[in-house]
Formats: sequence, C-alpha cells, structure tokens
Amino acid sequence: MPPSFTASGGVTARLVLGLVLAPMLELTFRQSLAMSAGSYAIFVTRPITAVMLVVGLALLLLGLRPIFTGRVGWRAAIGLEPAARREGQEGSP
Repeated sequence: MPPSFTASGGVTARLVLGLVLAPMLELTFRQSLAMSAGSYAIFVTRPITAVMLVVGLALLLLGLRPIFTGRVGWRAAIGLEPAARREGQEGSP
C-alpha cells in the first residue's frame, strides 16, 4: 500500500468503510431510480434529498476552495502542518 494509507489507521479505516458501503449505496441508488422510472428528478424534488445534495455540494466546494483561491489551508494557518510543506519547499530549514 502507498505510505499515505499505512501512515495512519484512520485512512485505512475510511478505505475499508468505503469498500463496504459502496455496494449498498449503489443498490439503493438503483432502487430509487427504479421507483422513479429512471428519472433523476427524484433526488431533487424531495426536500430532504435536495437539502442533503446542497449541503454535500457546499462541503465539497469548501474543501476545494484552497485550490481555487491559492490560499493556505486552515491547518497550515494555525501551524498543524510542517513549515516546509506550508512554504512548498521540502528542504528549507
């Protein structure tokens, strides 16, 4: 496995959780499409699913914000990341 997967147990746990839940998620997605006769509108016409989609999209955009703005992430801003990683220079003292 890549070092990022073995460095912390949390990443491995998330990977296993994703592998376990993905087939169930796909099955319920297919069942929803079957109930709506193949229409994707079922995911936005119900209030709870529309809210969940909006929240998910907002969280995704918040996570991608540093890429678009070029700003430092909150972890680097409060000092949780090493200085070399924050500055983009691996060998600086």
